[in-house]
Amino acid sequence: MTFNNGMPPVYPVSSEDPPARRRAVFSSAYVQLDSQHAQPPGGAPMSARRRSKHYDDSLRLIDDLVNRPVDVLYSDSRLTTKPDSKVAYWGTRIVVLIICIAVGFAGCLFVRLLNTDPRKQVRQQLASQLEAENKQIDDLEKQISDLRTQVEKQSKSALPSQVEQEVQQNDMVAGSTAVEGEGIILTIADPMVTNSDAQDGSLPREKSTNRLRVVTDTDLQLLVSLMWQSGAEAVSINDNRLGVQTSIRTAGNSILVGTTPVSSPYKIQAIGNKRELADKMGQKALPTLYKEFKDAGMTLQISKENSIQLKAASVGQVSYAKEM
Repeated sequence: MTFNNGMPPVYPVSSEDPPARRRAVFSSAYVQLDSQHAQPPGGAPMSARRRSKHYDDSLRLIDDLVNRPVDVLYSDSRLTTKPDSKVAYWGTRIVVLIICIAVGFAGCLFVRLLNTDPRKQVRQQLASQLEAENKQIDDLEKQISDLRTQVEKQSKSALPSQVEQEVQQNDMVAGSTAVEGEGIILTIADPMVTNSDAQDGSLPREKSTNRLRVVTDTDLQLLVSLMWQSGAEAVSINDNRLGVQTSIRTAGNSILVGTTPVSSPYKIQAIGNKRELADKMGQKALPTLYKEFKDAGMTLQISKENSIQLKAASVGQVSYAKEM
């Protein structure tokens, strides 16, 4: 037993009682390995009496931990004397490189597949189809417009038949089509009331009541009837065309032309021979009418127009009337 720098005592292993060692089967140099157990100084074996007295299992464990801390398998792998071949060395590295490249390529494909949205491709296909359909619709609309233009040109160039002329004439008379032509404009308005007139009662009033005399629906009906009698072909009141189903009536305090309320001043437009209409609706032809309106504080004004445009009248649906 020896002491070395305060370390626990170390008992050398005798050659007669070597420790049991297990070798790995893959170690090719285990036959060449010598015992690594420490030998006593001088190589003299310990006596059996001394060994039995001082060398027990606990001291043997301490000796193994201090002198042989490395695992046996690790020692075998380090002490092998057979070197690796160059073919195995480079072959292993080439195989590892190929595996790494394959794994990286597969990972790139997988990431690209994850980033690819299949709905985006579907949306692109639908968008392209929609653009194609819209283009086709635009082309068809252009063709329709061209065909309509050709039809209108052909219709204008062709002479209308007698039946078509009668239909057009009836539509104009009934007021279902817009018309244009020369004529006159007759304007009539309610009398203007001032404070002095209201106090002294200089303006004429109705006999039955104390109300001021104003234009009524009866006055407008009378003037329109005189227009038709004088040869007017189309008549309107305040841009409301008179048709076969248009009425002039009072509703409350308003005058309705059809269903549209009108107010003073009332402008009656009539298309026809402007000279004949102006003469027949003038003061010389209707002196009594003019005097009555003048006494009521209202005046009639007539102006000749070279061009008057009248819109079409609203025509209702006929449910019970039938053509004979």
